[in-house]
Amino acid sequence: MSGDGPRVSIVHACLRDGRGGSPTAVLDEAPLTDGERRRVPVLMGTSHAVFVSAYDGPDGPVAALRFFTSEGELPACGHGTVAALAFLAERAGSGEHRTTLHTTGRAFAGRAVREKGHITASFDTGPVDLREPTAIECALVLPALGVTADILAPGTRGAAIGRPRLLVPVATRSALAALDPDPERLRAACDRLGLLGCYVYSVPERPGRAAARMFAPSIGVPEDVANANSTACLAAHLADRGVTGIAVDMGDSLGSPATITATTRPGPSGSLVRLGGAARIVRVLRLP
Repeated sequence: MSGDGPRVSIVHACLRDGRGGSPTAVLDEAPLTDGERRRVPVLMGTSHAVFVSAYDGPDGPVAALRFFTSEGELPACGHGTVAALAFLAERAGSGEHRTTLHTTGRAFAGRAVREKGHITASFDTGPVDLREPTAIECALVLPALGVTADILAPGTRGAAIGRPRLLVPVATRSALAALDPDPERLRAACDRLGLLGCYVYSVPERPGRAAARMFAPSIGVPEDVANANSTACLAAHLADRGVTGIAVDMGDSLGSPATITATTRPGPSGSLVRLGGAARIVRVLRLP
């Protein structure tokens, strides 16, 4: 694609062993309407777009981030933040780049380290709110996902970073891989319940290693290659069970393997989560 509009970097975020990842459009802040911003991921063939406004603050580099899908703006996006950190590190050109990131309602530290062939990024997510799901949430969402009683594992939770979602455990990776949700029924359920979407994960086969799939039709993403903020929610949930670090595989059902890491430590009002992922800029285009 060629054009004379703003330059757009396509960043594959949350790579697994140097492959796959979630293609994400990253570009400098530009004078675009929200409607034009929603068009960027459509034009670029990505699920999300990140708009970056970077400047030098009194205490070092600062970057304000805005996240859009085809359906509108999001208050936060984990893999989009990994992609933005890779974008900023590539521009800085140094071996390690630290910056203060600003999104809707909060500021937090981000770090990116240049490795051979990729950039490893990490950041603090902020607080995770966990709760028990309601009966109506389970009644509407589980059938729409195709999660039946024989594969459902204990521990469904409501969770929020920015927007609420459901964490739904299933017994095995094979059960996760076989899921075939009804997208229209799931969208209707999520719209009615005010949910971002549903993060279905396999019960870890060994401490800290799991697989997951994120379905978010209400924001125009039938299935996400990598959903880092939901992985942070899972990390906070598992921290209550003594698990302090996880690595979650995603994207296999979409042919783009991704892995997200998360570590937790105690905080004054619950677990503090730090997310990580590897990323690489694969090409630079211009908006038409």
